[in-house]
Amino acid sequence: MARSALTRDEVLDAAAALVREHGPDALTMRRLAAELSTAVTSIYWHVGNRESLLDALVARTVADLGTIRPRGATPAERMVSVARTLRRALRERPHLVAMVHERGLTERMFLPAQRALVHEAHAAGLRGAHAARAVRALQFQVVGYVLVERNRERAPVQSPAEEELWRGEDAGSDGPLARALAAPIDTEHLFVDSVRALVDGLLARAPGNTGEATPGDTGDGDVGRGPYSQ
Repeated sequence: MARSALTRDEVLDAAAALVREHGPDALTMRRLAAELSTAVTSIYWHVGNRESLLDALVARTVADLGTIRPRGATPAERMVSVARTLRRALRERPHLVAMVHERGLTERMFLPAQRALVHEAHAAGLRGAHAARAVRALQFQVVGYVLVERNRERAPVQSPAEEELWRGEDAGSDGPLARALAAPIDTEHLFVDSVRALVDGLLARAPGNTGEATPGDTGDGDVGRGPYSQ
């Protein structure tokens, strides 16, 4: 029996759930209608054809990543919180993010996170090129980390696994190190550690900190040049 009072948001919610779990190829109008216990014509009435539906899902994904709200008592803590939130958002919707990328909207999707990081970089005393480097370094760290995680998850079963390779090794007479490398990876802990270290290093370049900006560098030059470049 077909259901009534179906809303556009319900259609998009169901479509997003299908894409998240099975990928965009699994999203057909017939399957979506079955999930919602409605007629295919009802789906078309609410969202148009399949391409229009995919466009709507992309727009919603971009909007979802615009709701990042920094948390913490200091700029450094808030920058780490932005990175954690962004990583979680990307991890939760890999297929939807891939659709955003395919439509050339990746930079638009990341803009809200960049704006939040700019605000915190300014609060920490960074300006100009130094602030831009901090924003981009954190974005690259998040995206790169997520890609590594995804590649590890999709890789064939490793034999021997990393844990087996390090079991029994002394790592240069450093037994605790070998045992730690033989243990399962806590990816969340590792991510937070790496981001905190990166943030600390980047904010050290703020005026008044230990790593004060290089004399003569106003921070207004090409963000591809300077102390972080080859």
